[in-house]
Amino acid sequence: MCRWMAYTGGSIRLQDLLFEPKENLIDQSLSSRSKETPTNGDGFGVGWYGKRERPGLYHSIRPAWNDFNLRDLADNIESTLFMAHVRATSLAAIQETNCHPFRYKNWLFVHNGQIDEIQKFRKELLLAVADEYFENILGSTDSELMFHLALSFGLEKDPPSAIARMTGFVEAIAKKYGVQESVWMTLGISDGKTLWGFRYGSDGDGPSLYYSPDVEDLILVNPIVKGRLESHARCLVSEPIGKFQGLWKEIPQSSAVIIRDGNVDVKSFKPLNASGVSL
Repeated sequence: MCRWMAYTGGSIRLQDLLFEPKENLIDQSLSSRSKETPTNGDGFGVGWYGKRERPGLYHSIRPAWNDFNLRDLADNIESTLFMAHVRATSLAAIQETNCHPFRYKNWLFVHNGQIDEIQKFRKELLLAVADEYFENILGSTDSELMFHLALSFGLEKDPPSAIARMTGFVEAIAKKYGVQESVWMTLGISDGKTLWGFRYGSDGDGPSLYYSPDVEDLILVNPIVKGRLESHARCLVSEPIGKFQGLWKEIPQSSAVIIRDGNVDVKSFKPLNASGVSL
């Protein structure tokens, strides 16, 4: 199981949330709560928005806890919106092009979970990616394929609908090949202004996802950021970070969360078929 976090708010150093809080994402990559994947050492990545529309990316196949370049970058890069991901691979190779976040123009995408038994029907999923997005696929993960399917289903215009269509499409194709419960995911997506999160499992048991409900909670996570955080600062995480774990609000199963300008809107999430009808 992978892990990720996303932040939106006033400009802070990546270091302020990646390394300084207790039980931060980098600590979790070395010693997590999960029995299935106690470490996430198969690479990592960070993506951040700055002065340019296209976000910056840094990927490495080194374990996140043992990369001095990451520490130096995180100490020197400031951003109002960034994402970070630590990877524990299942089937796809350990290579930089398989590290999250994935990027298309101004969009960033991270995923925790899997498409079960994708090797049985990967080809059919690939054929559904629209031509204008296909050449942007650089790696071999199910995560990157999900991103490009979502783009093909209209992510740039309506992210919740596109993710619902992508999920329904994957489940429908999987069932053709005898895989009844195929999708297991949390997703983090951004266009540089809005942050979307999704939690879903075909079996009703998607991976965990939490958000910080108040800017004061983030100050308690790391008091150093006091005075730099704006009232609209929010954070999405796979697992709570900081000393005060109870501050984080869990996003329910089969839910989507939309965060913009500090407003948090949690809605129910259901896959859609090709006609846009709930499954």
